[in-house]
Amino acid sequence: MSTTTNGDAARVNEGTATTGNTAAGAARATDGTAPGAYGTAGTADSSSTTSGDAGINPVFSVRNLWKVFGPKADRVPGDPGLASLDAAELRAATGCTAAVRDVGFDVRKGEVFVVMGLSGSGKSTLVRCLTRLIEPTSGRLSIDGEDVLAMDKARLRELRRHRAAMVFQHFGLLPHRSVLDNVAYGLEIQGVSRGERRARAAEVVAKVGLEGMEQRRPGQLSGGQQQRVGLARALAVEPEVLLFDEPFSALDPMIRRDMQEEVVRLHREEGRTMVFITHDLTEALRLGDRIALMRDGRIVQLGTPEEIVGSPADAYVREFVRDVPREQVMTVRTAMRAGDCGGPDHPGALAPDTVVADAIKAVARTGRAACVVGDGRCLGVVDHERLLHVVAGSDLRDASSLRDRSSLRGGSTPPTGADPVPQTDPDPLADPDPRTGSDPQTGSVPRTDREAQTAPVPRTAPDPRKEAL
Repeated sequence: MSTTTNGDAARVNEGTATTGNTAAGAARATDGTAPGAYGTAGTADSSSTTSGDAGINPVFSVRNLWKVFGPKADRVPGDPGLASLDAAELRAATGCTAAVRDVGFDVRKGEVFVVMGLSGSGKSTLVRCLTRLIEPTSGRLSIDGEDVLAMDKARLRELRRHRAAMVFQHFGLLPHRSVLDNVAYGLEIQGVSRGERRARAAEVVAKVGLEGMEQRRPGQLSGGQQQRVGLARALAVEPEVLLFDEPFSALDPMIRRDMQEEVVRLHREEGRTMVFITHDLTEALRLGDRIALMRDGRIVQLGTPEEIVGSPADAYVREFVRDVPREQVMTVRTAMRAGDCGGPDHPGALAPDTVVADAIKAVARTGRAACVVGDGRCLGVVDHERLLHVVAGSDLRDASSLRDRSSLRGGSTPPTGADPVPQTDPDPLADPDPRTGSDPQTGSVPRTDREAQTAPVPRTAPDPRKEAL
């Protein structure tokens, strides 16, 4: 997370509701934008990150966004030679650091958009650029189709007061104020009357589970309770979008999980658009509708949790998700094969978004394949074989080809978990087993030898095996 200074006083002067830690950025350059340097499909190319609903503006739209710290920072995005340097080379050549490099994405209305990466990846700088708490160096940035970079101070103040509220890692609570007055602070800045803002604050305090603690001071609260106050303060102004900058990273694991559940519940109840910054992969997979994974200031992959776990864009992402329990993320939409259950009853019907872990239980319980049903029709069929391929991370085409080969031979598929026996050509030069005469490659016994081994041996006749010796 970027080092910041406490910005309460500055935010009071601006009349914003985003008390907490902020940082001041360098002046934004208005000339020149580096051409897009995006990757292949499934990564952060601008064509694949547009809003899914044609004709509807995304809440945030970001294109070719750069944030460069250092002397003459504005020259870096416009110079292809400098823009292509890695962090160490750029620092050596110019004394500059590119915290955000040529980033592009859309945030759709009502979704939880997670930006994830390790320390120093640029994620916290990026989220601050969205409301110009840090000034971007170059690029395009809009909210509901309105150019954020063209906003004057008054319009920018309005954006921070009413349209976007931020929840920081460090809570930024006013220690001399009660819980209720801390929550009502943003409304106070907006000029809402005392009675109205306290009534609204009381509603939100109850919503985040702090009812009965309205008159306590921040010092009398646990870390999780203080973060709930920060969340309530952001919700009180009823913003269009909530911005979370690693809000739970300083909390104990159990409290962190409780706060994650709180965010999930609030999103389910209110459907508010959220942009969530985290370095925790488990948290990202749990909360995000889509995830942008950052490295060295760039987005290396953008997609749903299932896309990122199931189809990593490169070795870095693959290593990142290596230990993820795939059955908890992948769904039967990925695991199912083409087919129809053959009737209107849809035996063992599963919704397309059922995770593989739940599908395994359903298939094991019935002992037969389950039908994947969407909008009242069969979309496909999922069986134990394909579910296990998903858990193992193997190519589902292997399961299909195995099934096809088995059906052509008239046999059945191997038992669960068994590998198919490789069909190799026997080595014509291999010597037979001297004890049985069997082929060491296949274990088969030549017909003449089998007859010799199984035919009754006459008492008066010599034993052919002894003669052979």
